This record gives sequence, C-alpha cells and structure tokens, in this order.
Amino acid sequence: MLHRGSCHCGRIAFELEGEVAEALDCNCSLCRRRGGLLAFFPRDALRLQTIEGDYATYGFNKHHIDHHFCLTCGIAPFSEGVDPRSGAKIVAVNVRCLPELDLAAIRITPFDGASL
Repeated sequence: MLHRGSCHCGRIAFELEGEVAEALDCNCSLCRRRGGLLAFFPRDALRLQTIEGDYATYGFNKHHIDHHFCLTCGIAPFSEGVDPRSGAKIVAVNVRCLPELDLAAIRITPFDGASL
C-alpha cells in the first residue's frame, strides 16, 4: 500500500510503501510534547519527494534516532535510526502526517519511552 505524506507546509513530502496497522503513542519527553503517533518501517520504505536533507534534525538522550522536522512549519513527519535488534536502518513515520490514513482504523499502542 502506498501512502503520501508531508509536513504541514509541504516542504518535506514523501511516499511510504507499507501497511499501517499500528502506531505507538510514546510518552518520552519529545513525543509527549509533539503529539506524534509513530509507525516503524525499513528505511527504504520511505521515499522523499522533496530535497533530501532540506530539514533540520534534532537528537537527544542517547542520540540513537535522528528526529527530522521542517524548518518552515516545524512539523516532524519522520525520524531515522537503526533497529537495535537487527542493525537495519529504520524510519519512524508520524502517521498524523499521512492525511489519507484513517487513524480510527489503526491500533494505537501506548509505549513507555519515558522509562528508557
């Protein structure tokens, strides 16, 4: 399944290949403030439709995840990292940035990122 997503202003636009059946509602200090719902995919499932790197990146805590956000509107549509179990590159997509996705149709799972 192909999803199209973006930040609010469209400066960061992307396509995501994959089924979105579940998202994590993380309570870490960053996610709690920005209100994102995260779904994880292999990095190659996300294809940027705009200029690669035309965004700012924020890292905190152990700096294992690169949290990307738009320099214009401030929305954070995706983050990149490495799966600690497999070493594979992954992407965490903020499913709130997929406008066609029915959020009521997916399972939202609380995740205790604050305790990590």
